[in-house]
Amino acid sequence: MSNNAAIAAVTATAVLPIAGGSSASGDFNGSKSAQDVAKAARYRLVIEEGPQNGSFIYKTMDRETGEVIRQFPREQVVKMMQSESYGAGSVIDTTA
Repeated sequence: MSNNAAIAAVTATAVLPIAGGSSASGDFNGSKSAQDVAKAARYRLVIEEGPQNGSFIYKTMDRETGEVIRQFPREQVVKMMQSESYGAGSVIDTTA
């Protein structure tokens, strides 16, 4: 173990804010990204088991109201999946 590499000393340098009231102050309150984060934090993803074996229903829900914002697959498709005649591709009718 006598052949270990020598480790050089490390120094730290302070980073000071730019003088003169720059917009790069690091304060994001009221910015568009802060609003987007607040809006996204309001939603949650709920994954439920679907009507068929191995199928899942993904819902984006509002934490405050409990409202379903978006669902995949849509409710109409889930209802079709519950029928015995449903099969993959039966959502689209290709007959003229």
